[in-house]
Amino acid sequence: MASEAEVLDELRRLRARVPQLTGALAAGVDGLVLAQDTPGIEPERVAALTVTALGVAMRMADATGQGDFRELLVRGVYGYVATYAAGRGAVLTVLAQDRVNVGRLLLEGRRTGARIGELVDAEAAATAEAAERAADAAPAKAPAKATTARTRTARAPRTTATTNARTTTES
Repeated sequence: MASEAEVLDELRRLRARVPQLTGALAAGVDGLVLAQDTPGIEPERVAALTVTALGVAMRMADATGQGDFRELLVRGVYGYVATYAAGRGAVLTVLAQDRVNVGRLLLEGRRTGARIGELVDAEAAATAEAAERAADAAPAKAPAKATTARTRTARAPRTTATTNARTTTES
């Protein structure tokens, strides 16, 4: 995935632009933390919950005909949790105080999610390209030894011979 330092820089820039943020986290769609700036919060737990919420949100958007998932906003008594799609391989989650300007939160979150998505997707594409080049450069394997195909032959139906045998017991 993308360099943790690059993603962390994006998270810090986001927190600088929106001072009411209390945390920011980027995770892969597999639930692994890519980078985090979440003081006082367990990032692995938040990443796992983010991916769970992402799955539900994606199904909800699909079931209602709203298209691909873009963002999810949850408002609690003490603030907001916003989750944004970040390319094909990542998701951005931000935590904000209740007094945050929600419009600004959404705008900046979308921008940061797009930037993180570009970083993550570019790294994934580069990794896939490198793997493809390595596969092309690998020496060709010798063909496998030819084996004869096994076939089944039909068996004759089983017949059971019955005889009219009587058993008698003498007393």
